[in-house]
Amino acid sequence: MRGLYGIEPPDEGEVRLVGEVIARPSVSESIRRRVGMVHQHFMLVPSLTGAENVVLGREPRAGLFLDLARASRELAALGARYRLAVEPDRRVSTLSVGEAQRVEILKVLWRGAEVLILDEPTAVLTPGEVDELFSVLRDLARAGRAVVLVTHKLDEVLALAERVTVMRRGEVVATLPARETSSAELARAMIGHELVAVARGAEPVAPGAPVRLELRGLAADREDGTLALAGIDLAVRGGEILGIAGVEGNGQSELALATAGLITPRAGAVLLDGVDVTAASPGARRRLGLGHVPEDRHARGLILDFSVEENLLLGRAAEYAGPLALDRARLRQDAEALIARLDVRPADPTAPARRLSGGNQQKVVIGRELARPAGLSALLCAQPTRGVDVGAAARIHEELLKIRAAGAAVLLLSAELDELFQLSDRIAVLFRGRIRGLFDNPPGARSELRQRIGALMLGLKEAA
Repeated sequence: MRGLYGIEPPDEGEVRLVGEVIARPSVSESIRRRVGMVHQHFMLVPSLTGAENVVLGREPRAGLFLDLARASRELAALGARYRLAVEPDRRVSTLSVGEAQRVEILKVLWRGAEVLILDEPTAVLTPGEVDELFSVLRDLARAGRAVVLVTHKLDEVLALAERVTVMRRGEVVATLPARETSSAELARAMIGHELVAVARGAEPVAPGAPVRLELRGLAADREDGTLALAGIDLAVRGGEILGIAGVEGNGQSELALATAGLITPRAGAVLLDGVDVTAASPGARRRLGLGHVPEDRHARGLILDFSVEENLLLGRAAEYAGPLALDRARLRQDAEALIARLDVRPADPTAPARRLSGGNQQKVVIGRELARPAGLSALLCAQPTRGVDVGAAARIHEELLKIRAAGAAVLLLSAELDELFQLSDRIAVLFRGRIRGLFDNPPGARSELRQRIGALMLGLKEAA
């Protein structure tokens, strides 16, 4: 995608548009030729409004002055035309992820894009927002635009695409008509062999297992000061995965940040192995055995300009401190071992994290938590497989189950219900900042349980 859009120049080969070779690929040339890209990690300026973001770099003017009123009118009209309604004058920092996604798409359409490249556009959307987006993309294709959708969600590929191209290790391995293939066939092409799903054992968590992570009456605010969490009580035992289900925006982010010590709760307490760590810093919680896989790997998980091995060092520098300098040889050795364990690509510990795909960046973040010499008491894991292909997701699931088997407590927040059902011993439903239900999740038939949880996620009363 970076090559198609002109961010990265190709080492060899060429990019053609309507049969014409683009001699000097660049972002400005792509925009001039009406190619637009919607990035997985939004390329928006949070302090600017939606309208200001859309026209940034091509601002409409009235004489010598910026004409923001015109920009707002044009954005509102474009949103109405494509059923992508946004409030043009709201700052991006106040928008939901679905609304920010609409701004990204409208930015591309406002520039008149005839070719749209979308990178994991549904990774942060609710099911309803996904349906709306797909309806818009179908309309755009019917209107003559070319849409390139890059996604790891095979059901979405089969629901939307006419043709599917599968890449593996940097090569095209198959191009198939979507209507004549299956998700199993696509998965096999993606990973090179049959996908074997990891299985959680049927044995229940021992009743006497110690509580490793506990939240008591936890309440927390959003950035705008409104209440996001209201009195959360949860206890996770060693050897247990407790999943949190809920439509995004119901307090999951604040739950993770407050537990990790990245925001100060309004009320309540966080306990780790019985020790109250509510006032402890994130570093102190880490030293006491709390691991954290953040939901936004760019904002809180990685320093993108650091190498893979330098990112693995974050929060662990003391482990590699020598008399005068870091033990670079041991760091390199450990980094290479983690790269091999999680199949990080490229297998180069000196590669900048920025050059890795989203899925491989996620492996680095998770690998850092797995590599602690003293082990984990509890792991706070938010959206661990967001933007990750089926093979990498299976590997991450396997590692989470190993952590569970080692006796750690895992608090798993995921927008993927299938992931929660596959991994969790118990599932709690979060709606509008409150726990609406807590269920055991035994292996086996789950249709009734799924219906009950789905109803609570939407704020409906549980069926009798």
